[in-house]
Amino acid sequence: MRRYRNSGMGSMPALAHSAAIGDHPGMIWTLPNLLTIARIAAAPVVALMLAQNYFWPAFLLFTAAALTDFLDGWLARRLDQQSPLGQMLDPIADKVMVIVILSVLTALPGGMSPVYLLPALVILMRETLVSGLREYLGAVKLAVTPLAKWKTTAQLIAIGALLLSHALLGATWLLGAGLALLWLAGLLTLISGWDYFRKAMPYIQENQERM
Repeated sequence: MRRYRNSGMGSMPALAHSAAIGDHPGMIWTLPNLLTIARIAAAPVVALMLAQNYFWPAFLLFTAAALTDFLDGWLARRLDQQSPLGQMLDPIADKVMVIVILSVLTALPGGMSPVYLLPALVILMRETLVSGLREYLGAVKLAVTPLAKWKTTAQLIAIGALLLSHALLGATWLLGAGLALLWLAGLLTLISGWDYFRKAMPYIQENQERM
């Protein structure tokens, strides 16, 4: 999680600064950006492992990839390697990890149960809708709130617990804990989605008035 600046429409100095950084080739292949790209690449690999019932390798790879969500931002700030590419890729990587792996988990035995499927659908729908809203807003970057960070953390921990329950051959207590965490993640996802939409409304209305 990382690298956002709150900038409104017409924030030309910030955009100019971002463009200047983005024109520098050395700011593309930085360690934080490579970690973020690795997180995106790990998602389909974990999904394929799950499809083949390789639960322990899937859990270990997912855990390593999830840790990069915190490590890449810390390194970007520590090494002064924050970049527009990193700002763009970081939320995409989070959504790819959550959407791909959660979709596969619901396809596994027990995944179609309402207690499993309902929070998963809330998460999948919110992440898709917010991605579309971000695309619509274009250059407008709304600041990432602590609630959004907690939401992502809850999602990753819930998915990790569910993966581990499969690795431990359906450990009942762990499956229950994972589902409880998934419902918590679903609630935080719903609240943060509404908060994002509420903050985006002034820009939406402004765009409508210009049409």
